[in-house]
Amino acid sequence: MRRLLLPVALSFAATAVFAQETAKPKPEDTEVWSPVPPVVTPAGAVTTPPPSDAIVLFDGKNLDQWVQVSDKSSAKWSVNGGILTVNKEKGVGNIETKKTFRNYQLHIEWRVPATIAGEGQGRGNSGIFLASTGTGDTGYELQVLDSYQNKTYVNGMAGSLYKQAIPLANPGLKPGEWQSYDVIWTAPTFNTDGSVKTPAYATVLFNGVLVENHFQLKGETLYIGPPVYKAYDRAPIKLQAHGDKSEPLSFRNIWARELP
Repeated sequence: MRRLLLPVALSFAATAVFAQETAKPKPEDTEVWSPVPPVVTPAGAVTTPPPSDAIVLFDGKNLDQWVQVSDKSSAKWSVNGGILTVNKEKGVGNIETKKTFRNYQLHIEWRVPATIAGEGQGRGNSGIFLASTGTGDTGYELQVLDSYQNKTYVNGMAGSLYKQAIPLANPGLKPGEWQSYDVIWTAPTFNTDGSVKTPAYATVLFNGVLVENHFQLKGETLYIGPPVYKAYDRAPIKLQAHGDKSEPLSFRNIWARELP
């Protein structure tokens, strides 16, 4: 009997290794498709001018407040007619603010082109990283997407804190119409050993409709796998050049107010 145990044990070990190798995490593992938020028809985008204490991040004139994420050179997105448009040329990528933030209030307006094509996540995809903690798509992402009659996983639709928070409602407007986010961001804090002292929170109004109510985040945005925290002190705000084949998005009237 003992002579048979070794081959059997080796067989079980090989099976276990094979199972581990084939069970690699997939993006679909963290996609949630229900409950689908109710559709709400808003009055339109909230176009709030910056108050007296605001830090104006984009006033339609230039990109002096922004840099390329990759190498911190001058931002290379286009400014035309008071509008900032994603540059989808190869090698350009994301941009972020020169200034870093902890807690703040943010106002930003965005528009999906009226000529948008595609479906799901390939339809006007971008993102606002409320804290950009590194190069690429790292940090805490508020999703930008055409969510007007466009089916996708609900923790990846417009107004979601990507792969974490499902919006309370869907007040998305038709492609070609300006839309707005108003955000209250409470940054996480960390102990000296890098462990979480207090988590991050976000409140989001989408076209004037509350879609995230002081939501407690579980960590940074990850496309594959569960969110995790990584210690940081202050961070820029980042705009994403997603790289899909749909027409590029545009932004305008971006400002922030630092909070205690």
